[in-house]
Amino acid sequence: MALATANAQSVEIGSTGLNRWWRVVGGLMMNIALGTLYAWSVFVAPLEKEFGWKRAQTSNVFTIAVVVFALTFIVAGRLQDKFGPFWVSLTGGVLVSLGFFLCAFTNSLMYLYICFGVIGGLGNGFGYATPIPVMAKWFPDKRGLAVGLAVAGYGAGSALFGPLANLKLIPAYGVHTTFMILGAIFLVMTVIGAFLLKNPPAGYKPAGWTPAPPSAKTSATTQEFTPSEVLRTPAFYFMWIAYALGTSAGLMVISQLVPFAKSVHISSAALATMGLVVGAAGNASGRILSGWMSDAMGRLNVLRLMIGISMISMPLLYLAGGNVSLLYVMVFIVYWCYGTQLSVNGSATADFWGTKNAGINYGMLFTAWGVAGIIGPRIGGVLFDKYHNYQMAFYTAAVLAAVALVAELLARRPKHV
Repeated sequence: MALATANAQSVEIGSTGLNRWWRVVGGLMMNIALGTLYAWSVFVAPLEKEFGWKRAQTSNVFTIAVVVFALTFIVAGRLQDKFGPFWVSLTGGVLVSLGFFLCAFTNSLMYLYICFGVIGGLGNGFGYATPIPVMAKWFPDKRGLAVGLAVAGYGAGSALFGPLANLKLIPAYGVHTTFMILGAIFLVMTVIGAFLLKNPPAGYKPAGWTPAPPSAKTSATTQEFTPSEVLRTPAFYFMWIAYALGTSAGLMVISQLVPFAKSVHISSAALATMGLVVGAAGNASGRILSGWMSDAMGRLNVLRLMIGISMISMPLLYLAGGNVSLLYVMVFIVYWCYGTQLSVNGSATADFWGTKNAGINYGMLFTAWGVAGIIGPRIGGVLFDKYHNYQMAFYTAAVLAAVALVAELLARRPKHV
């Protein structure tokens, strides 16, 4: 009888494992819609032309969205840990869709700050809070790859909807109607994604999987850290600093990519938008492949490598200038390094501090990205308005990446306190 029960449980765990990839599909659908936040730069020029706003003012829209996103993530992560992912992700999908739809009626900066920045930021925070903890629980055996695949959608969203908006929708219907069309599309995608995001049964583990020994560089903790315990580990603060400064460089480029391309005389809308596609491909690739690499090399090692490459790549991207081919190569690399941090930090949180409170624990670390959302776009907008070119912005971002690298080198796998 006991043997039969054990066999039944084994079959249940194995068959459940066959369905876990549907959770990845749900995370992808959710994040592809949410990731259009990264396509913000395609709306900059039409809005500035219509209303006469300055670059620093339009940069604030992106900054507000990122900050609200990061702060909301803490609350949403806690709710996800307590009540599960469905209602949290559904709330996020409805809010981000509503924010885009309301942007169709934009007539002032303050209105845009509220709709795209606050409502859209809230939607992103709730929507993005669920896929990473869900993937971490379903895939203890290949956590980096699974988290990378799910959050790759966030990087790929701008590759899909950025060109669609910039080359098709805005020229044909105008920026206001484009916001409305995208809001409707996002609602459908996020509702489907929310229904697919579910937690595994309690005690779930993949059939035939054996955890790595504690001494391995890819091992995950067997302890479950509470948020207060996480805040008492030095690793949290070093990783937070590295996350904040390391992603500032990427967010500066993301928020200014199309205007930067035009500033170096890439005047063709198609060529400038192609840069957005290349960047989004790099972002998505970094999330997936660096996540996969971190399963073998260790989370901190991959983060250190990519932040170091980002530090070198930022000035090289500026120096590429109007050389379109070289510009595309450097954009791909910078976005890859940026995407790596959004993927691998999520996996590292589950590995270092456990999965039970992964939502709120990663939410606390994710506030670093919110700070980057202030630093990055401000570097681009303010320094461009002051110097009328992006040289100082790119060089400043490289310095921040260097400081991030030092912080990441000082981080060590935490011990239970």
